[in-house]
Amino acid sequence: MVYADAIHYLYSSRPPFHMVGKEAYKPGLETTLRLMEHVGNPHTQLSTIHIAGTNGKGSTSHLIAAVLQQAGYKVGLFTSPHLIDLTERIRVNGQPIEQTYVCDFIEQNRAFLDDTQPSFFETMTAMAFSYFVAQKVQIAVVEVGLGGRLDSTNIITPLLSVITNIGIDHTEFLGETLPQIAKEKAGIIKPNTPCVIGETHPETTEVFLSRAQECGILGAGLETTNCRIWFADQCGFMRKRRMREAPECELKGAYQEKNMQTAYVALQALRNCTHIQLSAAHIQQGFAQVCTLTGLRGRWEILSQQPLLICDTAHNSHGIRYVAAQLNQLAVKQLWIVFGMVADKDIDEVLRLMPTHANYIFTTPTTQRAMPAQEMAERWRAIHPEQTPMTIPQPQEAIQYALTHASKEDAIFIGGSNYLVGEAMKDEGCMMYDVRC
Repeated sequence: MVYADAIHYLYSSRPPFHMVGKEAYKPGLETTLRLMEHVGNPHTQLSTIHIAGTNGKGSTSHLIAAVLQQAGYKVGLFTSPHLIDLTERIRVNGQPIEQTYVCDFIEQNRAFLDDTQPSFFETMTAMAFSYFVAQKVQIAVVEVGLGGRLDSTNIITPLLSVITNIGIDHTEFLGETLPQIAKEKAGIIKPNTPCVIGETHPETTEVFLSRAQECGILGAGLETTNCRIWFADQCGFMRKRRMREAPECELKGAYQEKNMQTAYVALQALRNCTHIQLSAAHIQQGFAQVCTLTGLRGRWEILSQQPLLICDTAHNSHGIRYVAAQLNQLAVKQLWIVFGMVADKDIDEVLRLMPTHANYIFTTPTTQRAMPAQEMAERWRAIHPEQTPMTIPQPQEAIQYALTHASKEDAIFIGGSNYLVGEAMKDEGCMMYDVRC
């Protein structure tokens, strides 16, 4: 089996969520546990950190992984979705899983996969944990796929649980209110396991405290080795930033302040409550080189300077709010926005948040879940009747149009969907520039 065959098998026999949406979602852990038993229960052989949240869990995962790498640990990193290639989802010390391992895993387990029919994400979870064991990683940072309580990754007993924040997203699976969504995310909190919550919120705090009490976790504080729950925004990180005592970060998006805060407190909890040995220098260096060390991409990433070409994977109102504010602060001659979303997001709320002074080109991300460009434009005009955006359904054509018509003093933003950002990174017109975070 060659890599193209393995990818075809995965996508054709068990289409992933990013392609087909809810049809791919299989809540519950029974199939996952059967699959794990088949491959030797690799999850029981790993020291792990488990990370959930509506937004920021990918950035937070990479920040923590970068610091652990800087401290000398061999670190596995399991995240989703990918931007260009499936191998991005599974990394060891920043290096993607070998294509040969993907092929071998599918070939060796194909009969069981055909018989059991796990989901795409369940299959990837088993592959990731198996690979981490084979690579003898010392600690694995594991990002939840969707939700928490019923997510395939929730079979692990981690050293630390982290929940970045709670926003309205994936309501068809997780609930329509913040407390309902928080309850699903809180499912990763384990008995006698320290936990860090990124943000306090009047509608969700009690949900987390109640779950922590059920799990035997004590009150807040970093001064003890007892298992505890911490709310990162109550731990003084921003005060350190104002005093220039907090580390600088390679990630430049304005929203990264919150992710840095969550990661920083999580690392302090690891240092104080587990066997993990970290220094202030490790945190400083890991934050400063997070993209370099882990391969993280798509977070307010600058692809060129003239014109200023930026992409970002924010894809719901909770994340777009910060991106829109940062776009409004750009000191450029003209702002171009190439934008597309999947249809199951809070599109109207996102469009209300986006800058109104830009030249919009709506496009259709390459996924079955995408909202057609024309419908996006109609939704925009319903909210902003004074404006008439362009529509170019093909993403690469839309990107090239912006690149052709923008001046060197302009800025182009590409976003609204992971899949659109992935298209930008594959586009030769974008890739000819030096890429950096």
